[in-house]
Amino acid sequence: MNGAQHILEAFHRHNINTVFGYPGGCIMPLYDALVDDVGVEHVLCRHEQACALAADGYARASGEIGVCIATSGPGATNLITGVANAYMDSIPMLVITGQVATSMIGTDAFQETDILGMTLGIVKHSYLVDDAEALPAIIEEAIQLAQSGRPGPVWIDIPKDVLLTAVATAAPATAPAPDAHCPDITRALAMLRSARRPLLYSGGGVSLAQAEDSFRAFAETSGLPGVVTLKGIGNAGKHNPHNLGMLGMHGSRAANKAVEECDLLFVVGARLDDRATGKLDGFAPNAKMIHIDADAAEINKLREADLALRGDLNAILVAFIAALESESLAIADWQKQCQTWHTTGGFKAADNEEPMAPITGPAFIRQLSRTAPDDTVIACDVGQHQMWVAQHYEFDHPRRHLTSGGLGTMGFGLPAAIGAQFADRNSTVINVTGDGSFMMNAQELATIRRYKLPLKLIILDNQCLGMVRQQQELFYNNRESHINLDDNPDFVAMARAFDIPALHIDRTDQIRRGIETILAYDGPMLLHVAISREENVWPIVKPGASNREMIDETKRTSTANKENVA
Repeated sequence: MNGAQHILEAFHRHNINTVFGYPGGCIMPLYDALVDDVGVEHVLCRHEQACALAADGYARASGEIGVCIATSGPGATNLITGVANAYMDSIPMLVITGQVATSMIGTDAFQETDILGMTLGIVKHSYLVDDAEALPAIIEEAIQLAQSGRPGPVWIDIPKDVLLTAVATAAPATAPAPDAHCPDITRALAMLRSARRPLLYSGGGVSLAQAEDSFRAFAETSGLPGVVTLKGIGNAGKHNPHNLGMLGMHGSRAANKAVEECDLLFVVGARLDDRATGKLDGFAPNAKMIHIDADAAEINKLREADLALRGDLNAILVAFIAALESESLAIADWQKQCQTWHTTGGFKAADNEEPMAPITGPAFIRQLSRTAPDDTVIACDVGQHQMWVAQHYEFDHPRRHLTSGGLGTMGFGLPAAIGAQFADRNSTVINVTGDGSFMMNAQELATIRRYKLPLKLIILDNQCLGMVRQQQELFYNNRESHINLDDNPDFVAMARAFDIPALHIDRTDQIRRGIETILAYDGPMLLHVAISREENVWPIVKPGASNREMIDETKRTSTANKENVA
């Protein structure tokens, strides 16, 4: 076999049956090998960035590795944003790019870029293969590395001549034993038992470790009130009575109040991101902290933990369950207090039923949550609609909430939804997007049409960059700068040009029927939802401020700082 055929052989060996790519000169030997391959479905996206984001969405929804492929030069550079997105959110991804022939490297050859050098900061590891005989071992190592420990993207850059060279070396069988390390939890148990206001704080690491069942069992056994990060939404399920929802910049008052008042912060699979913590010296000021994570680099990175437990989240949580299942923690008063805060300080949304009333984002998302099946996958873009989904959609599982957390990538949602639909062709997948984000990768409507994907698309259209406009209003003295999108195309006509049926709604009495129509349609469909330009996401914390300084609509005039912020 030549190098290209060895790549496909590795895909078969690891049950990789779906890849997302775009061909070009230096990767052409791999595309030639695909002609004769049976078992690997190649999805042709219409832009390399979408290839990477679709692979990301596939991995998030399935729990398996995502794979994207592109040629050298602009093909490789177009992947960068999607790969950075996966790196920031620890998504397992294999990235394969062609490179100019080894004899041409360093000569500024046509479509040559130093992609290894350009991407060192956004990958878990990277390779430039200069020896064809090393390729089988590199592929094997890369696939395992992307999925082991803290997952992430691994990039293999392969010169065209290496792909064409006959390779006699067989791939080594080097599957590592899974890390089921469980540290001693004795001291942590003592801290938990002595706490009177302990709070469970969980993030995306729960899903990355496939520890959802263990986490829910621990949450139920311990009875701890809990808050979640953006990527932790769904960890507790829909029916946990102690879940206070998302904390942070657009979190609920209840969640941020509980963090402020707790005396022990029990952190599971979260990295204390600035959008969650706000100003660090004001975050959980009265609390000791137990930090549980698989990655040693996250321990003590932003805040010193009073106790760190590094290892397999499943093993650690099971150990806590076993220790606590025969006892009850003395936290009844704290549970009651948190429930009171949740009742009075949870996310608010008025379901306005007046027939001619304009649609609000929160009311629409609440109706969508009530109407869509529990196993629906929601792929969000970035902006106000993303926060309304996080606040008002009730997720039963974290893998059903696909969102760009660390990088905040506009244009993520549509290709991520495509990836999720390929992960399960029979699932209900909805891309909830804004008018700004939708236009970033709108070309992928062609991918939906080509593969006859039953995707549902919902555009919340306020004819501006809503989140930027909101911050300009609140923190820049309402000096609007280059956020106007009132020259958007007719999105309904645009969808229909790709043979995708579409509807437009702009009144509250149309919400239910609009949602039910797209969900019932046997195929792809777009729902264009007109909302007010002036609508904001509430509450909000000024960037760099403490979470206790939350601003809501009633306090916007007196509290919002009009000074320029970085």
